[in-house]
Amino acid sequence: MCPLPQQPSLTVKPPRAVLDSIFAFPPNRDTLGGTSYFIVGNEGNILIDCPALEQTNLDFLQSHGGVRWLFLTHRGAIGKTAEIQSALGCEVLIQEQEAYLLPNLTVTTFTQEITLNSTTQIIWTPGHSPGSSCLCYSQLGGVLFSGRHLLPNLQGEPVPLRTAKTFHWPRQIKSLQLILERFTPETLRYICPGANTGFLRGQRLIDQAYQRLASLDLQTLLQMQPPL
Repeated sequence: MCPLPQQPSLTVKPPRAVLDSIFAFPPNRDTLGGTSYFIVGNEGNILIDCPALEQTNLDFLQSHGGVRWLFLTHRGAIGKTAEIQSALGCEVLIQEQEAYLLPNLTVTTFTQEITLNSTTQIIWTPGHSPGSSCLCYSQLGGVLFSGRHLLPNLQGEPVPLRTAKTFHWPRQIKSLQLILERFTPETLRYICPGANTGFLRGQRLIDQAYQRLASLDLQTLLQMQPPL
């Protein structure tokens, strides 16, 4: 059994509600400021990326029925996956190309996509990293948990952001195009990004998601140069 914090940290804020049955955890230093989400559902609760390994967070998860699946959107969201799996007994899901980063854990992998239940699918959206993936939740008008595939920019608009560590920029733009082809304004209302949530300026998610993505100039994005 992995050691866990014995007392809640006084500095850890509790998760906050984003939408009905969806909660967001404070940014996690172990994942470079990544935001983890939690979906409470009748067919099994889903934790998306790793929150900080704090007793406050573990107590919150257990008080809502525990975690059936822990889905990792990309390699940078692994954090303390081993400790969380040990504490909660959850199934870990990750795209097959990045499963080697969890060599001592029992994990479930997928190639293109995987269906968890009647409301939830995970789709492979490579580019940010080889195994970057998004979770699609069909309730509430459609919610896309985008990891670092799509993030808010300084204006709070959802965009793919090219960084010095981006694995393959053209693939990331292609993955965005596939999302536009897969969804419609009626099936993709919200994006819950996996980082940069401070740029939302108090908003807890990105509304009118499909329309905002459809307004992006993909050719201009494709020509964007990496930062120095």
